[in-house]
Amino acid sequence: MMYRYSSFMKTFAVTLIMMLAAAGAAHAGLFDKYSINREDLPEQAREMLDEHFPKKKVSMVKTDKHLLRKSDYDVKLTDGTKIEFNSKGAWTSVDCGKKAVPETLLKSSMKRYVTKNHPDATIVGIRKSILAYELTLDSGHLLKFTLPGTHSSTTQPSE
Repeated sequence: MMYRYSSFMKTFAVTLIMMLAAAGAAHAGLFDKYSINREDLPEQAREMLDEHFPKKKVSMVKTDKHLLRKSDYDVKLTDGTKIEFNSKGAWTSVDCGKKAVPETLLKSSMKRYVTKNHPDATIVGIRKSILAYELTLDSGHLLKFTLPGTHSSTTQPSE
């Protein structure tokens, strides 16, 4: 009798854990918030939009709610530009599609490097992490730079 009880408890525990994991995964997307109001963004994000995209209008703000970390924000502008912000409102990536990223987002050393080594290319995306910048060119090249702006590597586009 004791053996059956133990087996039942193990099965029950595993089932309970699986149900909780499924509920947690479903819960992660339930509280995402969609808006068209830029006032839903942190002040730092609004200032970035004012400085680098002054004439662009926001078409969507998605607040990503996470279980184990703070919310972050995905913004889409009416021209199709996509911008991601962390929970404090600092931008982490800008994807302008086929249009050029505003030069005001780039360090002068990055602009010089691209002008010299990829003169016909347009910078269409930029991603910033705690360690580096990544620039995406319309040619498909991915350029990596240190935070101070020194070029560190180039990845060729895959054919």
